Amino acid sequence: MNIITIFKQFPDQESCIKYLEQKRWNNKPICPYCQSDNTNPLKSENRFRHHCNGCRKSFSVTIGTIFHDSRLPLQKWFLAIALILNAKKGISSRQMARDLDLPVKTAWSINHRIRKAMMQDTGLLSGIIEMDETYVGDKPRKEAKKKDKDGNDDDKGNTRGRATKKECVVGMIERGGKVKAETVKKIDSFKLCEL
Repeated sequence: MNIITIFKQFPDQESCIKYLEQKRWNNKPICPYCQSDNTNPLKSENRFRHHCNGCRKSFSVTIGTIFHDSRLPLQKWFLAIALILNAKKGISSRQMARDLDLPVKTAWSINHRIRKAMMQDTGLLSGIIEMDETYVGDKPRKEAKKKDKDGNDDDKGNTRGRATKKECVVGMIERGGKVKAETVKKIDSFKLCEL
């Protein structure tokens, strides 16, 4: 999703709240404290909160999410998520601060909250899973060639496949679902089953 689409789809705070309520609760608010669905919208100046008739607490859709306890408008949060997802090589907090007209410390905090949410474990994969490995790293420099015991050039640093000294990354994808990637020190079929 690009920035123009976010501006069109979420022009104000109310549209962002409606989107989150639909995604999180399917438009049937559930109390995050007691899991009761016996709730009423609060009739006050803050019309985005709900009241639970079970535990008598008020709550909003942002409780328990990365948006909780933030005074920043949700539209800026959505724009920050789009900037992070669309940046090929990542985005610095200073660049995000310039793009969203925020203080650098706020952009840094948002950046870290979003990255932390993206790192959460997705759990076990199920169904049909496709899996492949790749080796990540640079070629050794010319002056870094090592000699073996007999004084011959040792080319192990430049070999391909499992004999290489590069970092191995295994990627797994559940058909039509989650993706998981992890670094592995040694390729072993039994250990791959545990990922």
